[in-house]
Amino acid sequence: MAFESIPGVGEKTANALAELDDPETALQQGDVLTLMDAPGISEGRAAAIARGAIRQRHDDPGGLLATDQARDLYDSILKLLQERAVTTYAKKRLETLYPATKESRIEEVRATVEDALQREPTPELREALADVAPLESPSGLRVRERCLATTDAERYAAAREAVPELSAEVVDDGHDIEELARSYSTVIVLDEAFAGGDFSGDVRVLPDALESPADVVPERLLAFFAENRGTLLAAGRVHEASELEPPLDLDALTESLSRVDEDGTIVGDEELERLATAVDDLDAAVGTAESVANDHLRDAIKERDVTIEGQDFLSLVEQGARVDSLLARELDDAFDAALQKAHDHLVDSLDLTGHEAELADHIFGGEPTFPVSRRDDAVSRLNTELTTARDRRSAELKADLADELAAHKPAAEELVRNALELDVELAIAAFARDFDCTMPEFVGNAVDDDEAAGDDGGTDDTDDAASRPGFTIEGGRSPLLDVDFAAVEPVDYSVEGVTLLSGVNSGGKTSLLDLVGLIVIAAQMGLPVPADHAQLSRFSELHYYAKSQGTLDAGAFESTLQDFGDLVAGADGRLVLVDELESITEPGASAKLIAGILEALDRQQTAAVFVSHLAREIREAAAIDVAVDGIEAVGLVDGELEVNRSPVKDQLARSTPELIVEKLADDDDGEFYESLLEKF
Repeated sequence: MAFESIPGVGEKTANALAELDDPETALQQGDVLTLMDAPGISEGRAAAIARGAIRQRHDDPGGLLATDQARDLYDSILKLLQERAVTTYAKKRLETLYPATKESRIEEVRATVEDALQREPTPELREALADVAPLESPSGLRVRERCLATTDAERYAAAREAVPELSAEVVDDGHDIEELARSYSTVIVLDEAFAGGDFSGDVRVLPDALESPADVVPERLLAFFAENRGTLLAAGRVHEASELEPPLDLDALTESLSRVDEDGTIVGDEELERLATAVDDLDAAVGTAESVANDHLRDAIKERDVTIEGQDFLSLVEQGARVDSLLARELDDAFDAALQKAHDHLVDSLDLTGHEAELADHIFGGEPTFPVSRRDDAVSRLNTELTTARDRRSAELKADLADELAAHKPAAEELVRNALELDVELAIAAFARDFDCTMPEFVGNAVDDDEAAGDDGGTDDTDDAASRPGFTIEGGRSPLLDVDFAAVEPVDYSVEGVTLLSGVNSGGKTSLLDLVGLIVIAAQMGLPVPADHAQLSRFSELHYYAKSQGTLDAGAFESTLQDFGDLVAGADGRLVLVDELESITEPGASAKLIAGILEALDRQQTAAVFVSHLAREIREAAAIDVAVDGIEAVGLVDGELEVNRSPVKDQLARSTPELIVEKLADDDDGEFYESLLEKF
């Protein structure tokens, strides 16, 4: 696959994707989680790449969101979805949903959404999901008790790249290997020439070690599981709280994880804990043992009356004996007892066994002296013995546990992937529940799949009006209004071809345009929509023009007209929503301009809704029969408009001034208000 052919992927990103094990499959499936493993690819960037790959796979040019206002509506939908996701991953994964123009993509998402709507976003699930995140690969791991050795410079470079966790050393001969064995618990020799060599210490000749780095550094796998312990356990809880079938035995995974600490250290093995404690406490235990011996001797000397005959004393001095030699003869038994107490304390406090206890025997000994002192060389030998035993025991346990966890890893990755993808589905389910959504129905097509989005729109004056693109919404409620959703009044509205929408101020015309745009975008994203029922064409473009803030100057007015010139010259299959275009210039000119635009759009396969207070004037200026719908104000109640939010077909809505004049005419018997009312 040519990665740079994906929209938004340049050379640098293409090179990063090439480092993945199977980038083609990840791109084919829109797999954000795998794409994030590429160097330098963040969650957001992975989502954008996945979206581009999806568009390429469906040959979907996109382009439905043709104006800033349309893009703002899409952002609002995405925000509503993301607010219902728990994990950062799901929030980014939802960004791969975009309003497609190709049926294949819409149907692909709809199939996923149908499954999602069966999910129940319970508090237990959301709580468990809060601790789930994409799996991390630990970095900076160093193993200092083991090293690699080779005589070959190229193999040395390969070793440093393949196994950066271990030190790599260049050696000349067996003597150099012996030297390394004195500094490291284990030396792994990569040269077959040393096979069969007689080395002291733990020296292993493994010419193929670089082909399976995990066997050489089991800590790599242990660190992975230790780093991701919280996520894996949380993902397990997600499966237990949902209907997801876990891809592995969760109890077995939990038991395996319990045997490795957060820093990758093996825990729960009594022998390893004994050796580790002995190494850590050796110096302190030796010091205490010295005190035990000296306390015993001190007490013995205090309690002993030592008598030496003069002739014996003279003879010993003439022979060069020291005072401690004189004492040794008298306190020999006490000295032996003191040494035994020191040895017993050392063995008991460090829980030494077998050969370790024998080595401890040499720490205190020799000629009787007071105070008793340790032999540092013997302490060093015992420390080396304990450290080597600890490291070997740890290495054996790590290798065994790494083998066990290696069998779990693919399923563990799937466990987390399932939980994260479930969060995406739950967000969609929550969106549908919160806004009483239903799956929309597509009828006909505003644009054929084999029609390029940039083609010129054809005109066919013989088209039957019934075949024109449009939409039907029943019980639609906008989640974008600044009121509680439960308080939003449902709206019914349908349009085919081009239509003018009239209505009183604050009657909900702009909100209705927002609702129409939102439903069209969500539907073409493959999502459920906030309505009891929705039926629509699949549009090629959505052009939504918001209300202009005040009359435009000459330059801005010209630019706006050019936009509409491009619009009417564009492709078929579009939906055009325009809010009070007349505000850009004088009302008389606006009516003529809007009439001309509607005439041009009417000649195309285009649906359009133009909100305007000049509906009567526009209809009079137009050379075609323009449909006019009205949002009717039923009347005034306590000075407030009472409005029927659903437009009435083929009816010009009365204005607010007309309603006020009518109310005054009803309340007053004079002719003035009656005469004013006749003007409307």
